[in-house]
Amino acid sequence: MADSFDSQYDQPLNHLALTKKQLRNELRARRHALNPTQQLQASMFLLRHLMKLPQFMRARNVALYMANDGEIDPEPIIRQLWKMEKHCFLPVLRPDKRKDLWFVEYTPDAPLTKNRFGIPEPDFRSQHRMSAQLLDVVLMPLVGFDRTGARLGMGGGFYDATFAFKQKKLTGKPVLIGLAHACQQVDALATDTWDIPLFAIATDKEIILTQT
Repeated sequence: MADSFDSQYDQPLNHLALTKKQLRNELRARRHALNPTQQLQASMFLLRHLMKLPQFMRARNVALYMANDGEIDPEPIIRQLWKMEKHCFLPVLRPDKRKDLWFVEYTPDAPLTKNRFGIPEPDFRSQHRMSAQLLDVVLMPLVGFDRTGARLGMGGGFYDATFAFKQKKLTGKPVLIGLAHACQQVDALATDTWDIPLFAIATDKEIILTQT
């Protein structure tokens, strides 16, 4: 696996001289530099790591996302969950424009329509919707991360708003796991008061547990 990625991206990014916007652009460029074969390899290795995680294997209701902008693709995870007869849910933007997301079941025959960001999502009017508090595991995309579990998102604040309740209740549902390519690791990230704590970061190389 080590030979699949450019050696220039093997080490965590030192970002001290970068603004947050510049950091996002650099990390997005890193994942865009991966070719289709590398992306597929990364997705398969990610699945292997997750299947060693008890919290993932025990889960019945799992939220994921549709890969966009070079994000590590959870499609193999979705197929595996369906094979294991578990329920998959995708985030859906609320029609009332509120920041907190809805989670709507994604089945093999569910039609998807692109939202205002161009990301496919199921129709909340025809598919089962589940409260964020009732999900067992949430696999969320990241732009960047460090080994303490600090994360950098796209800046929209949708996941922070949806899972704000996790700031006061670290244990219990749902288990929040960030997904990213290993090349998106940063040496250190500053955190904000509204950042939600993650149970783990899962990459194509490893699982980094951030809560014990």
